[in-house]
Amino acid sequence: MNNFADFPPALILLLGALLVPFLKPSWRSVYVILLPLATLFYVLQLKTGTGSQFNLFTFTEEPLEFLRVDKLSKAFGIIFSLNAVAAFIYAFYYKKSTQHVAALFYIGGAIGTVFAGDLLTMYVFWESMAVSSTFVILARNTEQAKGAAFRYIMIHLVGGLLLLAGVILTIARQDGSIAFNGFDFETANHAGTWLILIGILVNCGAPPLSSWLPDSYPAASVTGGLILSAYTTKTAVYTLLRGYPGWEPLIWIGCAMAVYGVIYALMESDIRRILAYAIINQVGFMVCAAGVGTHDAISGATAAAFCHILYKSLLWMTTGVVLYRLGKSNLCDLGGLHRTMPVTTVFFIIGCLSMALPGTCGFTSKNIIIHAIEHEHLFWPWLLLEISAVGIFLAVAIRLPYFLFFGKDKGLTPQDAPSAMLGGMALLGFFCLFFGFAPGTLYDLLPHEIDYHPYSIAKVTIVLQWILATGITFIFLKKWLTPKPGISLDFDWFYRKGAVQFYRAADTTLNGANALAKRTFIDGFVKWTCNFFESGASRSTAWLMTPIWMLQGHNAEEIDSLQQSIFKRSKRGAFQIGITAFCAVILLGLLSIIFLLE
Repeated sequence: MNNFADFPPALILLLGALLVPFLKPSWRSVYVILLPLATLFYVLQLKTGTGSQFNLFTFTEEPLEFLRVDKLSKAFGIIFSLNAVAAFIYAFYYKKSTQHVAALFYIGGAIGTVFAGDLLTMYVFWESMAVSSTFVILARNTEQAKGAAFRYIMIHLVGGLLLLAGVILTIARQDGSIAFNGFDFETANHAGTWLILIGILVNCGAPPLSSWLPDSYPAASVTGGLILSAYTTKTAVYTLLRGYPGWEPLIWIGCAMAVYGVIYALMESDIRRILAYAIINQVGFMVCAAGVGTHDAISGATAAAFCHILYKSLLWMTTGVVLYRLGKSNLCDLGGLHRTMPVTTVFFIIGCLSMALPGTCGFTSKNIIIHAIEHEHLFWPWLLLEISAVGIFLAVAIRLPYFLFFGKDKGLTPQDAPSAMLGGMALLGFFCLFFGFAPGTLYDLLPHEIDYHPYSIAKVTIVLQWILATGITFIFLKKWLTPKPGISLDFDWFYRKGAVQFYRAADTTLNGANALAKRTFIDGFVKWTCNFFESGASRSTAWLMTPIWMLQGHNAEEIDSLQQSIFKRSKRGAFQIGITAFCAVILLGLLSIIFLLE
């Protein structure tokens, strides 16, 4: 390290997490808020160009770079820390240390990843996120959570192995260089970079390996799902913006994610699964922007990730209140909650409108991506993203609040959110509006200067028109958009069902081959060989002596008795000298014949 002040901000959370189990519950709730607050303060004072390095390995002359501060890493560090502060305020009621420790390690891993300056450091923090986030899911301690955590870690272990293989191949190809900078599509297009890319796309939630997200996040606890929703996918977006700007395949992968997320969000009836599919949709915009790779696109993706964390976390908070108060999360069982949960309803609407409405952060951020795509004259990506933007607004900002808060009253009378939860929601709600009314503050954080003015008459008019059109469309399609009980089949069907069939096939073929080998070799050949060496000599002796006994006039019964006597003596190793000598003469005779034949 250059000096003591240049330590990685992730250490505040990682080291601080070790003390959590030793604190009293009342102090613990305050302590876990102070840790990300200190991290936020430290990240804000970091100057671009700051770094810390450490020499550890001998196979490369380059040191590990635990801290690399530029505007891209700093923007993600700020929003990760800010969201953690709000999340732990929201979780003030939660007193168990297990989830808090796992969450702090998880958030610390995410912050460590965005400030990592080399591939090895990035990988270590990346994998720490996978492990710690699994424990965040397990903290709910239900059968659903255990099953989801198992599937989650299996998918992320596969992604991590692909990432590791790519890192090793890339370092070897770079003559031992561990630098993590932008890979050029023309000159760095090889197996290593593609394996890294696939590993990153797993964490992005790119189909077909996207089912882990709607499977695991809703299975976590109220606060666990909130924390999970902000970090894994956004850390993956950061690594794409850092390592893969301008890789054209990402444009189409992002478009596919955006459309895919809309389709499933419209079909779902579970409120947290709807939000999970909406994450895939919104991350698709950012992946597409990474593929475009221009300065406007990179800054647009950064702004979109920054603001998406704000309003999507606010939505997870408000739906979490519903789950906390009622223990239900299916729209078929909910409705009319605005009467008894008016404050939660207001914050939910703020989160919904922050996706696109002028005056909110979504309007001032996500449209930068659309602007960058228009500037590059990419018609089909522009059209697909515009359609998916309308679709996700219909699914999340209109359909979800209507059936959750304003639909048919199911006679439920829950209390509104506790004060701590309201505090977390108020903090994020404020920033959702602040960055909408003061976009310059957000734009100053972006990695590149942008020539974009969101509040032109044309832009505001267009957005208001399609929001109005979306509302009218909902009125006409409300019958078909009404939630229905059931399960939406996703790509996880293939590995849930396929894994069972694979296990059965492996059991039949591999275990069948093992059984055949046991019968043939162990129970057959090996047993025969052991029997031969155990009784082969005595049987050969009895076979050779039988003609002599017959010449001596012994009958069959006497010969059988003599054979049994030889078998017993063979096992005891006790033979008469005459018989032994006779066998030795026969053996010498056979050896002489073989010698003469040669």
